[in-house]
Amino acid sequence: MRKPIVALIGRPNVGKSTLFNRLVEQRKAIVEDVPGTTRDRLYGDCEWSGVSFLVVDTGGVELPSGRREEQRSVQTPLAVSSKGFLREIRVQVTEALAEADVIVFVTDAKSGITPADETIAEWLRQSQKPLLVAANKADNEERRLTAFEFYNLGVGEVFAVSALHGIGTGDLLDAIVAGFEQIPAEPEEPGLRLALVGRPNVGKSSLLNALLGRDRAIVSVIPGTTRDAVDSQVKWHGESVTLVDTAGIRRRGHIDRGVERYSVLRALRAIERSDVVALLVDAEEGNTEQDAHIAGYALESSRSIFIVVNKWDLVEKDSYTMDVYRQRLREAFRFIDYVPLIFISALTKQRVGQVLEIAHQVYSERFFRIPTSALNHMLEQAVARHPQPVRAGKQLRFYYVTQADVDPPTFVFFVNNREIVHFSYKRYLENSIRALHPFHGTPLRLVFRNRSGDDLS
Repeated sequence: MRKPIVALIGRPNVGKSTLFNRLVEQRKAIVEDVPGTTRDRLYGDCEWSGVSFLVVDTGGVELPSGRREEQRSVQTPLAVSSKGFLREIRVQVTEALAEADVIVFVTDAKSGITPADETIAEWLRQSQKPLLVAANKADNEERRLTAFEFYNLGVGEVFAVSALHGIGTGDLLDAIVAGFEQIPAEPEEPGLRLALVGRPNVGKSSLLNALLGRDRAIVSVIPGTTRDAVDSQVKWHGESVTLVDTAGIRRRGHIDRGVERYSVLRALRAIERSDVVALLVDAEEGNTEQDAHIAGYALESSRSIFIVVNKWDLVEKDSYTMDVYRQRLREAFRFIDYVPLIFISALTKQRVGQVLEIAHQVYSERFFRIPTSALNHMLEQAVARHPQPVRAGKQLRFYYVTQADVDPPTFVFFVNNREIVHFSYKRYLENSIRALHPFHGTPLRLVFRNRSGDDLS
């Protein structure tokens, strides 16, 4: 079951980032740093009333000075020319409306309704998604009363909140979770679900077409549940494969950075709906932080992943080019050094056949089991090579380990004190497990449990 997405939309300085931080902090240690990759706080996990979901901070849409009256006169933003402010709104709000399940329109209760609020509200009223208004900075009784003027925008239910002090956020979260009940259930399709993700213009559409054209046994076209895109289902060696579509975003003019940033929304949705992620990298441009962001989220979501270097036909090569390129990518993605990496050209069909082959290999790794006897022998050797860490004078002691689950592979270590387990030793144990079986492209979940039965995620 995928996690729903909640998008925070609003103009600058209304407190979206503060509200974002408040929401993701409702649960301790939800957003964890992944060693080897740095990422901005564009998205985070949240849990409320037992429901997990993603919160996305879409950044501020700004109204340039000198155009306030012009923006007040706008009646149909979708029909106007894409210049300046309206073009930026088109990028940010359209992406949020397409990919989010619930929209939270963040406004400023201190300053009241502004022309920018009215313009954004014009867009939101055209959405069929659940809409809520968070009138932020309602720090006192007077502002909490005046916050309800935002009902005049005709967007949705208004909540007077103070993200800084946590006032009213519980009621807002209740409404967000209630909005998820309106999300239509996704049809369960048999077989592997493969997401093609990556930055704009890396060749996702070309690869999708190449995969569909290579194998003509197309079973059906599955309508997207909450957006216009469709998923394609193909047969590969008699097995069903659903290609989760993420194509359709293109760079345009000076809004390249905005388009690239907000394409993360589409990548998040695709990852949550998939079993395996094929991360496309442009061979000419090379990898960027955006690629590491997407890979990091696939890891956090416990999805299997492999890297596809596309447009390899456009790179000038000698006998060392591929090895040098592979080494550079391994360094950039060292936090997922267990993932397969292939070089293709979707345009010329070079090695395209390997994509589905590797996807199935990676998918099968999610269901591999290691016998308990082999695991405990590994644990004995690992502890003998590197003694357990000591913390506050206490020595960590392992009793035994077992593989508790698959999809993803989950290993439970029974210890005397789970609080002593350091991240570096956890990584060491993961590497020791992978020495038994590599689990190519598949993240492992290690759980440490005291004899009392408490879990450590």
